[in-house]
Amino acid sequence: MRAPVTPALALAALAAVALSAGCGAGQDAGRATDEPVGVVAAFYPLQFLAERIGGDAVRVTNLVKPGAEPHDLELRPRQLADIVDADLVLYLHGFQPAVDHAVDQAARGTALDVSTVTPTEAAPAAAEDPDHPDPHVWLDPVRFAAIADTVGERLAEIDPQHAARFREGVADLRADLAALDNEYSARLKNCARREIITSHAAFGYLAQRYGLTQIPVTGLSPEAEPGPARMAEVADLARAKGATTIFFETLVSPKVAEALANEVGATATVLDPIEGLAPDAGTDDYLSVMRHNLDTLVTALGCT
Repeated sequence: MRAPVTPALALAALAAVALSAGCGAGQDAGRATDEPVGVVAAFYPLQFLAERIGGDAVRVTNLVKPGAEPHDLELRPRQLADIVDADLVLYLHGFQPAVDHAVDQAARGTALDVSTVTPTEAAPAAAEDPDHPDPHVWLDPVRFAAIADTVGERLAEIDPQHAARFREGVADLRADLAALDNEYSARLKNCARREIITSHAAFGYLAQRYGLTQIPVTGLSPEAEPGPARMAEVADLARAKGATTIFFETLVSPKVAEALANEVGATATVLDPIEGLAPDAGTDDYLSVMRHNLDTLVTALGCT
């Protein structure tokens, strides 16, 4: 009986193909200049960036289906082939181990690790694991704009013919992100409370940017189950801070947040880390979800 073709075996075969060709498609001087730049985005915010910057000059493939949890991604052979064939792979090292492994094996020359784009501020550390910084950098519009600059530069290197188009895309996106940042700063300036109690530690960058304090029930993993001692500790903090809202995410179970809310007499509601869009998201995108998050925070924190 023939052995099954596992993703690991498929990756090894695809890596061999890439090496025999010299490198990935983006490093191949024979790339057809009349074709869109092939971009693989590891998860939704990076898809949003590439599409806004590149428009019809790029063809973007998102490795994560709408409604799926990106942390748990397991790559299929077709997705591995997409990574090998891409002109540019956008990913965030440490966020999706399967993508990290695929890039190391077959796409080092075409990959951009957006975690390497570092503004002057230090990254916030997750409350329960200070050695591993919060990966949710896109929840800070200022840092997200810095990543957009770098993505635009890489696209221009790959496709100089459309460099002006990419620069225009970056400028337009930067204007939208600056407006978003101004809205957050203005509307979160005067609030009765500044603590956000979240089901897991996904909002460090957002809290750092706008002077909030995140109190997570668990660390970085959205599937982690808190012990009774941690639940009691956060419940005490929620009562002490007068919290009216406990936040949970769109793509994971709300049961922890609901249990805590019941314990302290608060309401459980969604604060979206925008790791991906729901299947029924309709016309929503990164900007509209961020503004919905802002409305939710203003209500929950008693901002005027």
